[in-house]
Amino acid sequence: MTSPLVEIPLVDELTPAVLERAALPVDFSVDDKVRRRVAECREYTATAMSDGRAVYGATTGFGPLVAFPGRAQYADQCDNAINHLIAGHGEDLPAAVARAALTVRLWSLCQGRSGVSPEVIDSLCAALRTSFAPAIPMYGSVGASGDLIPLAYAARALRGEGYAYLGGERLPADVALRRAGLSPLELDGRDALALVNGTSVTAAAAALALARLRRSYDSALTLSACLADLLGAAPAFLAPQLLRAFGHPGAVRAAAALRERLEGTVPAPDRPLQEPYSIRCTPQLLGAAEASLGHAGRVIADDLGGISDNPLFFAEDDLVAHGGNFFGQPVAFAADLLSITATQLGNLAERQLDLLVDPHRNGGLPPMLAAGPGRQHGVQGIQLAATATVAAMRRDAVPASVQSLPTNGHNQDIVPFGTQAALTAMAQAERLRWLHGSLAVALRQGAHLSGVLSAQRRAGAPRCLAVLERLSAVVAPVDPDRPLDADVRRAAEVLDELAAPDALACHHEEQQP
Repeated sequence: MTSPLVEIPLVDELTPAVLERAALPVDFSVDDKVRRRVAECREYTATAMSDGRAVYGATTGFGPLVAFPGRAQYADQCDNAINHLIAGHGEDLPAAVARAALTVRLWSLCQGRSGVSPEVIDSLCAALRTSFAPAIPMYGSVGASGDLIPLAYAARALRGEGYAYLGGERLPADVALRRAGLSPLELDGRDALALVNGTSVTAAAAALALARLRRSYDSALTLSACLADLLGAAPAFLAPQLLRAFGHPGAVRAAAALRERLEGTVPAPDRPLQEPYSIRCTPQLLGAAEASLGHAGRVIADDLGGISDNPLFFAEDDLVAHGGNFFGQPVAFAADLLSITATQLGNLAERQLDLLVDPHRNGGLPPMLAAGPGRQHGVQGIQLAATATVAAMRRDAVPASVQSLPTNGHNQDIVPFGTQAALTAMAQAERLRWLHGSLAVALRQGAHLSGVLSAQRRAGAPRCLAVLERLSAVVAPVDPDRPLDADVRRAAEVLDELAAPDALACHHEEQQP
């Protein structure tokens, strides 16, 4: 079955949730007010250009060639704007990222400051109502003059050139357009440069990473509570007085969320006075993660609500404003913060997994949670994979936003590399899902070996037991040994389902001043 076409007015707020939804066909409706301001800006832009005023990229060359005149015909100049940028490297971006980038670009152009024709808006909306997604290579943008090369591939595909995806199939773009019932986009005036001269890939990827990490933050709370409950850790480390004295509101909220999940827990008499840090310090660590996600969320929201382009046109002031509103430094910093946050949450999950498989610290459970150690090996393979994944996350946590390299004839003499930062944050978020899925499988195995879900011995926090029951419905006990990669994926999907409502609430909280 195909998903129903969801209508979203373009006057609404652009959020990470909307961008996630744009992976499927979606109807972005354009009201009369939006159409009027786009048309008025287009008219003013055309007047400014015909009056002989210098308008970067429309009447001039591009980049360091700005001192030279552009091509005489505006349609020919549009061709040139796109063609000289078709030089990307690497495999294609996921279709969901490409469609999210089209959505971000649409939102920016609809603010009526870029001078595009209404036909550009209509073409973007029409493409997003289908499963069409331009084929965009991974590398090419330095995130400093917009995502020039990636967005040039997007514009080219909308014109029926290059390649695109339709229903997940990679096709020549003209074939994809025809099968989708779309017409090739014709460009004139400033249309081409307006399509490519914004950091829409950066913003889209960062927003998608943020949406995933919001769910993973909630999963980290849930898994930490389930671990403490399964091992019988006393919840004294969550005392409200203790966390208020720490002075960080995020830690107070994290502790409250953990206490709620652990209500009804039964402490084990043989647990140590002080648990390892992977349990005892979870409110402090998770509170810091929440604060970081909150800051990144506000930066990304500002970016999604802003206009990324150059120049901008202000008809009411008779102003063609040339500047640097395509410089993606804010989101570059925010995306690097997302990567760092994901990595520390990954460190926590890996250490919690290690605690659970260690017979010296796991409350008497067998080593590696093996049903018959030696004859069985439990989750030993899962831990090995988790260790490898954490190592990869640590390597990729090196910030991209400070790796500036001068390029473009020193026209772009300092650049933020926000696109790479945002795409890395997306990769980090997915790796964290794998780690949480791995820990969830281990917790489910620990519940099987301890018998906490059995009718005779059922004990513990009801919310934690309910999570273990959900996991038990999709992950069988590891007895005997079997391949576990599919179980990890299924467990990660369960955690996503459990986290979705709380993650949405977290988003609304972040928007408050």
